[in-house]
Amino acid sequence: MSGKRTEDLSRIAYDLKMSFQEKDGWNLHTLLEDFKLFRVGGRREISNLMYRSDPMMNSEVFIFDYRFVVSTGKTTKVFNQTVFFVHSKKLGLPFFTMKPENFFHTIGSWLGIEDIDFEEYPKFSKQYYLKGDDEDYIRHVMGDEILKFFSVEKKWFLEGVNYYLVFYRRDKLLSPNQVKRFYQQGMHLFELFQDKSWQIE
Repeated sequence: MSGKRTEDLSRIAYDLKMSFQEKDGWNLHTLLEDFKLFRVGGRREISNLMYRSDPMMNSEVFIFDYRFVVSTGKTTKVFNQTVFFVHSKKLGLPFFTMKPENFFHTIGSWLGIEDIDFEEYPKFSKQYYLKGDDEDYIRHVMGDEILKFFSVEKKWFLEGVNYYLVFYRRDKLLSPNQVKRFYQQGMHLFELFQDKSWQIE
């Protein structure tokens, strides 16, 4: 199965005009270590790495499979997900994390632990738990088009800091047929965040 997946993703990378490596030859872990996703669990592994660099945009775009293992007592859980990652000097993001809102977040709100909500986008606010250090700046970069996107699209995780943006569904390994659309979604978000990053209101 893994060999077939690697072969299929290699073809997708070719169609998208991206380079492909079965193993992480770029040592991406050093760029990703500030993100929560890449600090959880053990036996972390990046594979099936698709890559494109755009010198004109001063950006690097990656799509890859990411695997990690969480062990709690006698139970071991393996997580696999497909990740979109962009590194670009065109971004200027505050530190933030966004994830699907769940019952425990609701309890937290009852206890006074609030996330960042948007009154004009109640569907987004109900679906996602958004936190970060600079609420005003986060509200600025989370523009209308981004909030509209995630009001429709559910169960995504998003993390941003400075020149880096990560986008994925936790424990969701996308099929090769889904990767092209995932790439388009990631690039769309990159463009939206890029447009908002350096705007002064």
